[in-house]
Amino acid sequence: MEQAPADARSAHLFADNLKGFLLAVASSAFIGASFIIKKKGLKRAGACGSRAGIGGYGYLLEPLWWIGMVTMIVGEIANFVAYMFAPAVLVTPLGALSIIVSAILAHFILKERLQRMGVLGCVLCMVGSTVIVLHAPEERTPSSVEQIWDLATQPAFLLYAASAVAVSLVLMLHCSPRFGQTNIMVYLGICSVIGSLTVMSIKAVGIAIKLTMEGINQAGYFQTWVFVMVAISCIIIQLNYLNKALDTFNTAVVSPVYYAMFTILTILASAIMFKDWSGQSASNIASEICGLITVISGTTVLHSTREPDPPSSSDLYAPLSPKIYWHIQGNGDLGKLKDDDLLSGEFVAVVRQDYFV
Repeated sequence: MEQAPADARSAHLFADNLKGFLLAVASSAFIGASFIIKKKGLKRAGACGSRAGIGGYGYLLEPLWWIGMVTMIVGEIANFVAYMFAPAVLVTPLGALSIIVSAILAHFILKERLQRMGVLGCVLCMVGSTVIVLHAPEERTPSSVEQIWDLATQPAFLLYAASAVAVSLVLMLHCSPRFGQTNIMVYLGICSVIGSLTVMSIKAVGIAIKLTMEGINQAGYFQTWVFVMVAISCIIIQLNYLNKALDTFNTAVVSPVYYAMFTILTILASAIMFKDWSGQSASNIASEICGLITVISGTTVLHSTREPDPPSSSDLYAPLSPKIYWHIQGNGDLGKLKDDDLLSGEFVAVVRQDYFV
C-alpha cells in the first residue's frame, strides 16, 4: 500500500521535471532566436539613420526589433515558469542552449562566420558556466519582501551593490565613449554587472507577487516598490547596452560572453546576498574555481578569434575629433598642422578613393 503512493510521487516529480525541461529548452530557443531577430532589426534601423552602437535609437521604430523583444520576453517568461516545475540545477544550465541556437542562426541568417577556435571557445564557455551552476550553493528563499530588504541592506551586499554601481558608472562614462566600439567587454561588462542586480530585484518582486496571490498583500510595503523601480531601471540599462553590443560585435561572440559573465556575477551576487557560501565543501569550491577558469579561457579564445563586422557607410564619414593632427603635403614638403590653429571650419579634406578597401 505504501509503494503505490511512493510511485505516484515519483511519477509526479518526473512529470514536473519534464515540464521544466521542455520549458527551459523552449526558453533557450526563443532567447537565442531573439538575439538574431533584434540584430536584423538593428541593422535595418542603422541603414536608415544613426546606429545603436553610436548612440542612435532609431531601432525603437523598427518592427523587426520589437519582434525580437517580444521573442525574448516569451523566452524569459518560459524560463521563469520552468523554475516553478523543475529545480535550478536542471533549468539554469539549459540556458547555455541559447548560445548554440544564436550561433547556428547567425551562421545561416546573418552569414557570420565562427572559426574553429571560436567554436572551442563557445564550448569552453558553456562547459565552465554549467560547472559553476551545477556546483553553486543552494539558495535560501526568503518568505517575505521585508526579509529580502534585510538581506539587501546588510553590509556585505551593500558593498557589492555600491561596487557594481561604481564599476558600471566608470564603464558607461569613461570607457564606453573611448573603447566601447573596439572592446566587447565594455558593453557586456555593463550588462552583466547591472544584470546581477536585476536578478536580485526581480526575485524580490516575484516573491511579492507570489505572496500577494496567496493572500498576503505586499503592495503596502515601500520595499516592494523600491525593488520594482530598481528592476525597471536596471532592465532599461541592460537593454540599451546589449543593443549597442549586438549592433557593434559579432552575435556569435556576444551571446556566449554575455551568458558566461552574467552567470558568474549573478551567482556571486546571490551568494553574497543570501549567504549561500556558508557550509560549502572544499570539492564544490574547487569545482567552482575550475569552472571560472574554464569560462575565462573560453572568453579569451572567443575574443581573440572574433571577426569584426564590416563598418557601415555612416562610420566612414563620422565626425573627426578636434584634436586630430592633419598631415598634408604641399610643394614636396610634409607639414604637420593642428586644425585648432591653422585649419578653418570650411576646410575640406579630399581623400583618394583608392584608400578605401
